[in-house]
Amino acid sequence: MEGTRTLTDKLFLILKGLGMGAANKVPGISGGVVAFVAGFYEEFIYSLRKVNKNAFKLLFNGRFKSFYRYINGRFLSLLFFGMIVSYFSISKVLDYLIKHYELYVWSVFFGMIIGSIYYINKDFKDWNYKTYISLAIGILLGVGISFLNPAKENDNLWFVFFCGIISVSGMTLPGFSGSFILILLGNYVLLLVDSVNALFDTFSEIISGDFSVFNNSERIRMLKVLVVFTLGSVTGLVTFSHVLSYILKHFKSITLSAIIGFIIGSLGVVWPWKKTIYKLDNTGNALFDSRGEMVIKNYERFMPNLNPETYYAICFIILGIALVLALEWYGQKTRKAK
Repeated sequence: MEGTRTLTDKLFLILKGLGMGAANKVPGISGGVVAFVAGFYEEFIYSLRKVNKNAFKLLFNGRFKSFYRYINGRFLSLLFFGMIVSYFSISKVLDYLIKHYELYVWSVFFGMIIGSIYYINKDFKDWNYKTYISLAIGILLGVGISFLNPAKENDNLWFVFFCGIISVSGMTLPGFSGSFILILLGNYVLLLVDSVNALFDTFSEIISGDFSVFNNSERIRMLKVLVVFTLGSVTGLVTFSHVLSYILKHFKSITLSAIIGFIIGSLGVVWPWKKTIYKLDNTGNALFDSRGEMVIKNYERFMPNLNPETYYAICFIILGIALVLALEWYGQKTRKAK
């Protein structure tokens, strides 16, 4: 797979990694959907599945080049490079846009989910009572998850490791938003905002010659949390890829119909017109997180009034659909070229 990649393919692969990284950070959006629609989902799962005992034998025997080729290393390294860059760049831009243009950002995401449903469904022909039941279960789970209330933040390292395993599910299972699951587990801000910012600040300070971070107990704590979360994510990524590869091989139609259901169910999470409900203490006062921001409890969804803002939002929904169709077109073009 690696030797045939041109410079353009490599650049596009990094861009896909940027897209997956950004999608993974946004509640309600799944990085797996980006992989699915852009046409590299199966290669992604296949490459992750190659991280097995044979790969580790090559690694421990010092056969690094063989290990790199065996796991499709160039593909994975370029993709993960894009994801890492995304966490320190595009994701920050997304944070800003959601803060200042929330309605329009969610409208684009809503359109992308609709486009993803069309993309996955258009080539799926194996509809029968089993796949319809699987579809219904997927929808019910997706809708049910979207209405759950978040738990409290928990920085216990074993729980953080578990969060890492769960959060990465969105990369391997399209429609299942790992970042939204982190909100439900109460650790979204801790793991995807505070710890990432702590690492970014640490690098910035060290580069500028400031080594006071090593005497900062709070910063050290956050870096420990990030390391454990990363280990959990890697564990989950490899584990899920093996399980999902087996399921897709033996129950492909049922799995795909469930994925379609998950994605349909996730429309409730990314519904653009919603009001944020914040957590309150026993006296009715708002609770604040470690950044001094009010803790989100859930969202109250409503139907919009017809006004210029709503029309703009509808235009952004159409833009989101167009983006997915453009990705689909590029994916088809790439597969034909190969």
